[in-house]
Amino acid sequence: MLAQAAGTWTGHDTRLLLAAVTGIAVIVLLISWAKLHPFLSLALGAAALGLVAGMPISDLVETFTGGVGSTVGDVGLLVALGAMLGMLLTDTGGADEIVETVLRRTTDKTLPWAMVFIAALLGLPLFFEVGVVLLVPIVVMVASRAKQPMLKIGIPALAGLSVLHGLVPPHPGPLAAVDSLGVDLGLTLALGIVVAIPTAVVAGPVFGSFIAKRVELPPATHLLGGGTDEPAEDSDTPVRRPSFWTAVAMLLLPVVLMMGKSVADLVLAEGGIAYLVLDTVGTPVVALLLTVLIALVVLGRGARLGRAKLSDIVGGSLPAIAGIILIVGAGGGFKETLVESGVNDMIIDVASGTNLSPLVLGWLIAVGIRVATGSATVATISAAGMVVPLVAGLDPAQGALVALAIGSGSLFLSHVNDAGFWLVKEYFGMSVGQTLKTWSAMETLISVVSFVVILGLSAVL
Repeated sequence: MLAQAAGTWTGHDTRLLLAAVTGIAVIVLLISWAKLHPFLSLALGAAALGLVAGMPISDLVETFTGGVGSTVGDVGLLVALGAMLGMLLTDTGGADEIVETVLRRTTDKTLPWAMVFIAALLGLPLFFEVGVVLLVPIVVMVASRAKQPMLKIGIPALAGLSVLHGLVPPHPGPLAAVDSLGVDLGLTLALGIVVAIPTAVVAGPVFGSFIAKRVELPPATHLLGGGTDEPAEDSDTPVRRPSFWTAVAMLLLPVVLMMGKSVADLVLAEGGIAYLVLDTVGTPVVALLLTVLIALVVLGRGARLGRAKLSDIVGGSLPAIAGIILIVGAGGGFKETLVESGVNDMIIDVASGTNLSPLVLGWLIAVGIRVATGSATVATISAAGMVVPLVAGLDPAQGALVALAIGSGSLFLSHVNDAGFWLVKEYFGMSVGQTLKTWSAMETLISVVSFVVILGLSAVL
């Protein structure tokens, strides 16, 4: 089929294909071999793509910077607001309250399922790395108390975090895919949750129980002193935690608001007061901004923290995400270069000749870039940029599923070139081989299972 499609190509098409391959190859080599930061790698990859495609340098620079600006404007604000919400939940004790309440209501047999629930709740506003640091002490404590194998408790927690990271906005990867493809955020979020539930079950408690019998780790007490870097208590420590339901409400409020906008688009007439209200507050930036402002009062003042401390909490959440925002922005610049160089039009021709659906093509591209670079975010934003033209004629549900398929592919086979691989290895005290058998296998299982569920939803919808 590829040969059949290639038979109709012109010299210009061949040059554009070479440009796309060159751009991706430069990104892969710079990240995996030269160990260059993904932001710089994406920028140089976009430059290589544009030059091979024949773009004038002035147009190339303008295209790339324009793509960076528009992406940071759309996605960067959401990432920053999500980080603020996550830090407020953590520093006011709301996250601890959620964890302890759930654990009090579980038995030893249901602990793995509880860990998926805890990780999913905490994973909504937190980035994967932050979630790991927050959850490892909890995993160690629970495994030690219940005398359960570390992996039986830890794998479900990691699965819950990873599924949210790859499939559910407002995480950077899914947000970038939604922004690049121009699909409905609320619908993508709703379908992402539907896909995430069975995926987390299979890759979490089911796989965790299986692998815990085959990979033995040191006793949980071995990690009790090294799981976290807890800040020393001071006079600003919260004197009163928010209640369980208050903390959960703050986690779910932006989700409810964004889904409300999608419901309004489906069932309400445009122009009505109810539609205008739901449409406004359900806009992602507005939904997260409102939630952060409400959380400052409900969580912050409720924990009796002063204004200076709350300001420090919000400000302290931003430095850690600067690199993420730059990477996502550079991915937007790379995507814009793909569009303006004409590569996107060429991809339409190739895809039509190969008879691959946008779902399959997006997943395969994301898998390839993920395995090569180790970055789920780079894989998502690069793959999304390449399949943009294939989504234009799809209905909203199918477009959302393409975004989820790309996110699914971006989780495939985390290995030694992925920072998350080493983070999990060190926190759980595993060897490289043990990490490949556990973490890497879990990530691959998440990717495959979620893609199967996405294909099933595509057939139904």
